[in-house]
Amino acid sequence: MSEALVSFLVEQLGSIIFQQVEQNVRLVVNVKKEVATLTLNLETIQAVLADAERRQVKEANVRRWLNNLKEVSYEIDDVVDEWSTEILKKQIEKQGENAVVPKKKVCFSIPFHCLCNGQVTQIIFRRDIAVRIKELHEKLVLIHEQRKFYKFLENEIEFEQPERLKSFSIVNESETFGRDYERNKLVSQLVSENSEERKKPLVISIVGMGGIGKTTLAQLAYNDEKVKDCFHTRIWVCVSEPFVQIAVARAILEGLNVSVPNSNELEIFVRDISNSIKGKKFLLVLDDVWDSNHRKWEPFLTTLHCGASGSRILVTTRIAQVASAMGATSDHTIYIKELGEETCRSLFYHIAFFDGERKESKKFEDIGNEIVKRCKGLPLAAKTLGSLMRCKKTVQQWVDVLNSKIWELEVVENEVFQPLFLSYHDLEPQSKRCLLYCATFPKDLEIIKDQLIELWMSQSYLEVKGGNKEKTTVGQRCFENLVTRSFFQNIKEDSEGSIISCKMHDIVHDFVQYLTKDECFSMVVKDANERMELPGDEVRHLSLMFAPEGPFPVSSLNCKSLRTLTAFESKLTSIGVELISQSKSLRTLNLSENSIVEVPKEIGGLIHLRYLDLSQNRELKELPDSLCDLYNLQTLRLVECEQLVKFPDEEAMRKLTKLKHLYVKYSPHLKSKGIGRLTGLQKLDVFHLNGYRGEDKEGTLKLQDLKNLNQLEGSLWIAHLESVEDASEGVKACLSEKHLLHHLHLDFSCFNGCHKGRREEGRGQNDREILNGLQPHGDLESLTIGNCQLATSPCPDWILSLHKLTRLQLSDFGNCELLSGPFGRLPSLESLVVGVMEKVKKVGVELLGIEERELQSSSSSSSLILFPKLKSLGFVVMPKWEEWEGVPPQNNITIMPSLSRLAFLNCSKLGTLPDFLRKTPVQTLGVFNSRILGDKVGDKTSEEWAKISHVPDIQVKEF
Repeated sequence: MSEALVSFLVEQLGSIIFQQVEQNVRLVVNVKKEVATLTLNLETIQAVLADAERRQVKEANVRRWLNNLKEVSYEIDDVVDEWSTEILKKQIEKQGENAVVPKKKVCFSIPFHCLCNGQVTQIIFRRDIAVRIKELHEKLVLIHEQRKFYKFLENEIEFEQPERLKSFSIVNESETFGRDYERNKLVSQLVSENSEERKKPLVISIVGMGGIGKTTLAQLAYNDEKVKDCFHTRIWVCVSEPFVQIAVARAILEGLNVSVPNSNELEIFVRDISNSIKGKKFLLVLDDVWDSNHRKWEPFLTTLHCGASGSRILVTTRIAQVASAMGATSDHTIYIKELGEETCRSLFYHIAFFDGERKESKKFEDIGNEIVKRCKGLPLAAKTLGSLMRCKKTVQQWVDVLNSKIWELEVVENEVFQPLFLSYHDLEPQSKRCLLYCATFPKDLEIIKDQLIELWMSQSYLEVKGGNKEKTTVGQRCFENLVTRSFFQNIKEDSEGSIISCKMHDIVHDFVQYLTKDECFSMVVKDANERMELPGDEVRHLSLMFAPEGPFPVSSLNCKSLRTLTAFESKLTSIGVELISQSKSLRTLNLSENSIVEVPKEIGGLIHLRYLDLSQNRELKELPDSLCDLYNLQTLRLVECEQLVKFPDEEAMRKLTKLKHLYVKYSPHLKSKGIGRLTGLQKLDVFHLNGYRGEDKEGTLKLQDLKNLNQLEGSLWIAHLESVEDASEGVKACLSEKHLLHHLHLDFSCFNGCHKGRREEGRGQNDREILNGLQPHGDLESLTIGNCQLATSPCPDWILSLHKLTRLQLSDFGNCELLSGPFGRLPSLESLVVGVMEKVKKVGVELLGIEERELQSSSSSSSLILFPKLKSLGFVVMPKWEEWEGVPPQNNITIMPSLSRLAFLNCSKLGTLPDFLRKTPVQTLGVFNSRILGDKVGDKTSEEWAKISHVPDIQVKEF
């Protein structure tokens, strides 16, 4: 971690001198010299950090030296940040003065004594900075001299950067090697019936060291078809540490798909569990159990007795005592051992060479076999090293891995951490810091990729030399690098194949916690009235777990060094003013999913804060204007703050010049006029228009407030367009100038019937004019239009300008009777969904975009291809739709030549399909809750069956 931190600080220190010259400000005498010497010492130390990072694990003295360096480095970072913030603050104040007061009046309108006070304040601030720099320089000189005692090796060559790979390892059955015996044995124990009736469920345990494959084996059995058929219900619960009874009980109820009580009484939970499983044959998997206290488990084991005969509890654990405490006998305990060398070798090469390129692998075989021996049969080790070796293209690189001294380390759970140390130390410093930050999360947390990148940004982990690259791009690269090295698993992707979220394997989580044990601390809060102390001043990142209702329970006496404060699964009601006053170094404050009712004005004093998450605090009603004193704030999350009305003053919001990400989804009451001032915004999930339920519109957003937000990127949802009364406002949004937007959602709904008095016929014309004015740039990739009241064509005039549009969704067009538009002419369209068109009775050639003259010129020599790239087509909730008409047989028109998926949902009156479907390559046809069409498709003598008889996968269902 020190490597990347020092590298960043060297860059930052240089900026102090640059900022002095650029802003025409000066520190006190000799500070320039102090800064230059400070920078030189840091650069000298930086050269030996790689060796120090390796040696700290075994050598306590080196670890202490590194901790002292980190302490000074963090202090330097704070000083540099305060200096930069003060300059930024003065710039913004000056801009505000120039905007309000003409320059020629400034000298006469400001009293002389005020000007002097301002000068004195600046002098005091600069002297304070100078004194702190001098003190830090003295500390660093000592650290600089001490390095000589350790005889560190300097970096002779720069670490090679890992090659970026598109593919990466994902846990699946094809990557499971050598577990057939254990799997068959486990499945047999799960499904076999005992000759005598049991009064309690049989407990089966899987025991083995970390990374040996316990969870994988449990997953294989859990998804085995024999097991699925054997049980009425199956529940999977990841227990992990810390073991909290309420949390486990809640997870069991959620797995049973029953409502979870709003209570902290275990009695209520176990009673609900008992009622839900009574008489049912169930399988409950308790994965990764650490706590062997039988008294803690007894309420669950007793409650589960009411299940039907043949029920099973499957426990995975590293600790044999846990298995016996849970009631598993030796006959029903499976001890997993290491993989055989040949099996481990197969797994390694499967990952390293994508189970191919065997000829290419021959030159690496001898070295590879030696590396496999070092894995000691651990599947996680083989997989991690296999991922690592994908990046190694020369024999020498493989030899370097084999000869790495990291193998000689003797640490806690040595066998587990060895391969992870190797992979970790092969990372570039920036990726190391990003990985280690994940120690702040609890185990088994689903980590949202975009949020993770923003958290990294808040800690300044994504800074790059020169500062030209976008930090989100750097973060994306770091994330992909960690995925390819198997540090992240359980990958979830969207329909486009982009990663949405991931999880961290428990072994990897243990590993990063071990490396950050002094800096990251997780505190389980049992009593809201108990004041809990941190273990030391070295703690930088604090996670509160399961804090009950009440104020912050943490003493502020030793929180001065905190850079992250997060509350997980807690119910905190207030942000302590005392805590804020003492936690001045905070970069990240995450209080989402709590019960915060008020944000104190003192929050503006957290000048280093870059990430603030107040999402899902449903009683929070307003934010103080002092929030805008957070000059460095980059990310503000206010998702699902249902009662939040007051945003900071519009004029005050101009100070948030560094705010890049603002999330306000499902916070519809928010009066946020000042958003239009945030010209640096890159992400805005929802743009709420004109208030809510006819509320006072003062301070609410208009479309013209989007005009200057040209840095927006990714996705944008414009909500409540129905409330726009002046149709000319659409043009004022200037969407065509927002070239970084790729996905656009135009929503004309207005919650709970606001503007009910408007005439529907008038609204339709108004909606069309607004829609036509909201023309985006031509490179847009996806478009959704909803709740428009157009009577004819549901598409805007500019639709054909979207030459890169791949996805289009049209829904809730309540007045639309004719589904027309040039959709078939869109050259890149791959997915089209049409939904909730309640007045449409017939779909004809209008959907294809065929003109009359083209229908009449069948002898034309020019061919016409409509929907050339369309792969997926869906119709949803069209209750009056009776007929889908095709086109007359013609030789020069080809329709949907790439169509693969076709679906109908709740189209109850539809009875005919077009003839052109005969020539489409449809692979999957779904007819759901559409009885008439379903009957015809199911009748192999019907005309409709003949049109789709070539489809290999046809599903017809009534719900």
